[in-house]
Amino acid sequence: METSSGAAKPDLGSLRIREGQRKGGKTGKLLGGAAALLGVVVIITGGVFAFRNQKPVVEVAIVQKSIGGRPALLNASGYVTPRRRATIAAKITGRVTAVNFDEGMHVREGFILATLDDSDARRALDSATADRNATEAAIADLEVQLKYAQIELHRALELQAAGVNSQEALDNARTAADSLRAKIALAKQQVIAAEARIHEAQQAVDNCVIRAPFDGIVVSKDAQVGEMVSPISAGGGFTRTGIATIVDMNSNEIEVDVNEAYIARVVPGQPVTAVLDAYPDWQIPSKVRTVIPSADRQKATVKVRISFLKLDPRILPDMGIKVTFLGNEPDQKSGAAAPETLVPTDAVRDVDGRKVVYLVKDERVEHRAVTLGGTRGTEAVVLAGLTAGDTIVVKGPANLHDGQAIEIKK
Repeated sequence: METSSGAAKPDLGSLRIREGQRKGGKTGKLLGGAAALLGVVVIITGGVFAFRNQKPVVEVAIVQKSIGGRPALLNASGYVTPRRRATIAAKITGRVTAVNFDEGMHVREGFILATLDDSDARRALDSATADRNATEAAIADLEVQLKYAQIELHRALELQAAGVNSQEALDNARTAADSLRAKIALAKQQVIAAEARIHEAQQAVDNCVIRAPFDGIVVSKDAQVGEMVSPISAGGGFTRTGIATIVDMNSNEIEVDVNEAYIARVVPGQPVTAVLDAYPDWQIPSKVRTVIPSADRQKATVKVRISFLKLDPRILPDMGIKVTFLGNEPDQKSGAAAPETLVPTDAVRDVDGRKVVYLVKDERVEHRAVTLGGTRGTEAVVLAGLTAGDTIVVKGPANLHDGQAIEIKK
C-alpha cells in the first residue's frame, strides 16, 4: 500500500534478529566465559602444585661421638685463623715494575715479592753522591792551600824574629792559615751531611723493593705490573694499597665464639676435639690456648682460641670447624667412659610425646625415634636410635614427614 504522498514506507523487518542468530551469540559468550574460568583454574592449580612440590630447605649436622672416654662438656663452631697473617704493602707510592710470586707460593723471609719504579730515587742517590765527591775534592784543594799558608806563616815568623818583617805581615800569614783550617773543618762536616743524604737516598731506593717479612705461603696476589701502589688509599680507587697477603701456616689455630652462659666450662689447656667441615670423619686433637677476656654484648659470646696439637697441610685458613670441649677426667663410674653419641639439641623434636629426629637419606627425610640420656652443653646424648656418622636435620620446617624430598642448605 502506498501513502497519499506516493513515498514507500521503510522496511523495519530487515532489522529483526532471527531466532538462529540470537542463539548463536549467546552460545559464543558462554564458551568465552568458560574458557576464561578454565584458565584461572589452571593457573591456580599450577601454582598450588608448584608450591606443594617445592622442596623445603633444611640445615643438617653429622652425628658424632665423644672421644677418648672423656665427657663432652660443650660444643661450638668457628673458623681456622692464622696468628700470623700479613698484607704486605709498600712504604712509598710507586708503580709496580715486577711481581715475583703467585698464589700458593711458599716464600722465605726476605724474599723479593715485587719491585717499584726506582728511577727518581736513584737520581736523588746519584745527586747526593756527586755532592759528597765534590766536597771531598774541595777538601783536597784546601789542604794544599793550607800547606802553603803554613810555609808562609813560618817564613813570617823567622822574618819577624830577625826584625825584618812587620807585625802586620805576621798577623796576615797567621790569619790565612787559620782560615784555611776552618774551611777544611767545614768541608768535612759537609761531607758528613752528604753521607747522610746518600743514606736517605739509598733508603728510598731500598723502599722500592718489597720483601717477605716472614716465612709463609702467599694466599692473595693484590697487584700487577704497571699498577700504582700506596701505603694509603689514594687516586680515587685506582691505587692499590697492598701487594700480597702472606700466611704463616704453622700459626694456624681455631677461633670460636662460646655462649657466655657456658664460658665457665672452658679453661686454658682443656682438651678439645675439632672436626673440619671439609673432613667430617677426621677428628683433630687440640687444646684451649686462651680465653679472650672480653665479651661481645650483641652476641653474648666470648672468643676462645684453640691450638692444634699437630698441624696438617689439609688445615687451611678460614675453613669452618666444629669443636667439642672435653672434660679433664673420665666418668668415675666406669673408669674409662665409653664414647657417647651426640646430636645438637635443636635436632630433637617432640612428636606425640616421643623424642624424634629426622634422618637424611638420599635427600629425603626419615622419621626416627630416639632415646635421650642427658645433655652436654648445646648437645644431647642419644642412647638409642642413631649411630655416629648419620646425617640429621637441625633446622627445617615443622611439618616435615617421612619420605619428603628436601634441599640441604649449603
